[in-house]
Amino acid sequence: MSEFRVRKAHPIATEITVPGDKSISHRAIMFASLADGTSEITGFLPSGDCLSTAAAFRAMGVAIDFLNEDGSPWQPAASGAGPHRVIVQGRGLRLQAPAGPVDCGNSGTTMRLLAGILSGQNFTTVMTGDESLSKRPMKRVTEPLSLMGARFEATGPKETPPLTVHGHSALRAITYPLPMASAQVKSAILLAGLYAEGKTTVIEPAVTRNHTETMLRHFGVKTVRQGLAISIYGGQVPESRDFHVPGDISSAAFWLVAAAVQPGSELVIKGVGLNETRTGILKVLLRMGAQITEDIREGADGEPCGTLTIRGGGLRGTVIAGDEIPNVIDELPILAVAGALAHGTTLIRDAQELRVKETDRIAAVVENLQRFGVAVRELPDGMEITGSGGQALVGAKVTSFGDHRIAMACAIAGLFSEGESVISDVDCVGTSYPGFAEHLRLFQSRHVTGSTTPVIDRLPSSLSDPT
Repeated sequence: MSEFRVRKAHPIATEITVPGDKSISHRAIMFASLADGTSEITGFLPSGDCLSTAAAFRAMGVAIDFLNEDGSPWQPAASGAGPHRVIVQGRGLRLQAPAGPVDCGNSGTTMRLLAGILSGQNFTTVMTGDESLSKRPMKRVTEPLSLMGARFEATGPKETPPLTVHGHSALRAITYPLPMASAQVKSAILLAGLYAEGKTTVIEPAVTRNHTETMLRHFGVKTVRQGLAISIYGGQVPESRDFHVPGDISSAAFWLVAAAVQPGSELVIKGVGLNETRTGILKVLLRMGAQITEDIREGADGEPCGTLTIRGGGLRGTVIAGDEIPNVIDELPILAVAGALAHGTTLIRDAQELRVKETDRIAAVVENLQRFGVAVRELPDGMEITGSGGQALVGAKVTSFGDHRIAMACAIAGLFSEGESVISDVDCVGTSYPGFAEHLRLFQSRHVTGSTTPVIDRLPSSLSDPT
């Protein structure tokens, strides 16, 4: 079982880039696969989750090639760098029936968005996942897609995977108010809407990340937003387009907190995505007193990106709740660590969605913070954290619970704890942030200067053959 061993950090003065955005990388593979020709993707995140998406589409007849800068097939064992290019030969909406079950690995995004796409196919598909994914509920997706004419069988307890999708080649358009804010459910319905006759509309209770709508426009598909309602007309076929994936702000969030709580630090993060539906982490940290400046530019593909500069200083507690929760849901574990190191109390509410992630993130964060000596109280929908006021935490031995964001958040806590901290079961980090261990070592160095780029882990065996 792998582990991180972490000791107290010294002030940071460095420049980094983070790996490509996970949410966008998933969608880039999906839309390029559904397009009517060849698309080239750069900046793709070759993490376990995103490679599960690529493997799923390969299993359904899409040709996907990972290439080095010189055009040769990517050989991950021979290089620490990720693929320079991903070439996708799209099939124009209609996929090929897979020879067997489609393995989604640990990726809920893969399974939920694929459910929308498979709803409009003229074949039946079984989607499986690892032990963690097999515990995650799918009803929130299958319920609206069933209204459109697809049929589902969730064979696990409480409607969990394996998930069988009986597609229907002529879906019905619906208007569906989301019972809770979810970019994944919204995206699944909009993707199914491509296969429906007429206008499909999703009404959000609060604005969620808009990468699907942005990418639909980039690939030539028209959507209409009126307030909290997003509509798509069926029968549109995505047009092949090249696409660049910016750095993932959810990955940058760990270093944002690490620099913000450390007096005397200065960190520059270049090429990071700054989509306004993803920058909730910046708004929370600024409210806590962080010193952050942005240099934003609009990418040709519609996704804003740019440079963040963070200067270290003390943080103060805050309340994170209500409509801002959907746009910081992935960052709440590391924001809990920020609260643990801040002055005063940090209250996280309305975050019951954390209960059904890779693990119960509320219970996991509370247990681990307590091991670090933090005064924290678990709530049904969040937690109340009494910060250390900038004082060091207590070195601890904790587990990730098999959850990549718990593992990385606890590693940051270890950077601000006396003695050595050990975080066990950290192989899961590869699902979202290959190269995290390299950056962690950089941040523990006594004299940190210069720059670094992410190191990418190996491909799983299912994708090691570029054909």
